[in-house]
Amino acid sequence: LPEAKALYDVRASGAKWLEEPDANCLPQGVPKVMFAPAPWRIVQTPNIIFFVHEAFKLWWQAFTDGRKFVVGPDIAPTWHGYSTASWEGDTLVVDSRGFNGRVWLDQLGKPSTEALHVTTKLTRKDFAHLTIQATIDDPKAYSKPWTTAAVDAALIPDTDLMEFICLENEKDTRGRK
Repeated sequence: LPEAKALYDVRASGAKWLEEPDANCLPQGVPKVMFAPAPWRIVQTPNIIFFVHEAFKLWWQAFTDGRKFVVGPDIAPTWHGYSTASWEGDTLVVDSRGFNGRVWLDQLGKPSTEALHVTTKLTRKDFAHLTIQATIDDPKAYSKPWTTAAVDAALIPDTDLMEFICLENEKDTRGRK
């Protein structure tokens, strides 16, 4: 939509780099965090899947116990949204809503609003690769839903996540030392 396109154009030019969430040690948000180059891990329990990200020490959860997303005052808007997940054959489908409207959807700054709805599909392509694709539906920012390109992530099962402290690792945008 025109307002979102104008904001994206300014961000993509680099003029708003000081406002990028990552540059200010804020969460990357969904779906951007799924495509980030920093290592992350999936931990599955009987009723919840946790996504644990090394960058910014982030984690978020997707409930697999059959619950449905309910719009209302009990759901606080967040960077990663409120997520449920289910299996469609070999594909984990994560349905995320309830965002805070501050998420940059990609590195260039595609905007989002609190109406954002992200459907992320993760498929184990083979032993060493996971294919990730996200569909964005945000009627306050985009005229129709759109889907990212499928991205293959390499699985490295014997790797440990390391501690990542944003201000120590990334001297932030305000020149802190």
